[in-house]
Amino acid sequence: MEVGIVLDAGTSATGLHGLTELFTYAGQMAARRQGQVALPSLRITHWKSEPGGSCVTCTYDSSAEAHHDLVVLVLPGNLRATQSRSRDEVLIAWLRGMHARGVVIAAVCGGVFILARTGLLAGRQATTHWALHDQFSREFPDVLVETDHMVIDYGDVLTAGGVLAWADLGLRLVERLFGPGVMLDTARYMNIDPPGREQRFYSDFDPKLKHGDSAIARAQEWLAGQRERVISVTELATHACMEPRTFLRRFTKATGMKPLEYQQRLRISRARELLEFTRASVNEIAATIGYEDVDNFRRQFRRFTGLTPSGYRQRFGAEARESYAPLVTAAAS
Repeated sequence: MEVGIVLDAGTSATGLHGLTELFTYAGQMAARRQGQVALPSLRITHWKSEPGGSCVTCTYDSSAEAHHDLVVLVLPGNLRATQSRSRDEVLIAWLRGMHARGVVIAAVCGGVFILARTGLLAGRQATTHWALHDQFSREFPDVLVETDHMVIDYGDVLTAGGVLAWADLGLRLVERLFGPGVMLDTARYMNIDPPGREQRFYSDFDPKLKHGDSAIARAQEWLAGQRERVISVTELATHACMEPRTFLRRFTKATGMKPLEYQQRLRISRARELLEFTRASVNEIAATIGYEDVDNFRRQFRRFTGLTPSGYRQRFGAEARESYAPLVTAAAS
């Protein structure tokens, strides 16, 4: 089977070489299992559209074969693709043609912008880096953006989140090509988690502030310093010198959410900080940010982050950071 990786001037070197190595290791793991299970070998190629060129050419091939029979094409992360709406029509037409021939098209982070420009994501869900959510939504209103997810798999097209989500996407493709056994072998060998992470483990609340409503922006600034208590719409409206109904309407229009939802996100953001940097108990943290019912706090925390408070602390808290300290000390010495 042949897996192709598509690159241009803006392609992330980390994604390009990381995916190449991941698929190389997967092919080796598959070969080791051939004594027990008949598994096909894996051929890896790189494809590039030169600026001003008229075609997409193969620039690297792990095999000496002349004929290509691609089953998957992957677009790694690409920051340049997010900074310009210019279209590489040659590359876009080639990707559409490959998809029409049955080739699976997958993209990571900024590479999802290139995939979206082919029209293959129209009417579907897609993910990209969580910080690019609003920009992607504006540029591609016909695509439903779901940046809580690390990978969204439609079978014929796949999208993945942040720059390093190439590992999650690559393992998902390895599982499809070779099965879960080879996927897990590859993950263990590379010391990376098998698929299952979500972007919301990492993303923090990033409220809209550049919406043009200065009165609401001032209310948001004030709210940012009030993350440890619940504030009614009436109190908020009074602070903003508005009638409650007017405030509610303008706040929802400016921020995209109602004040209660907005405050819950602020309070959960504060809870994340307390879990990361203090040793306060979950009960103490819940009380600190105004949750009288600790079970409700746990439910809300998991709804926004995808993890329980204890699970979040285990992954990101002080003890987790301290476990890395000996490694850092050894490297420095």
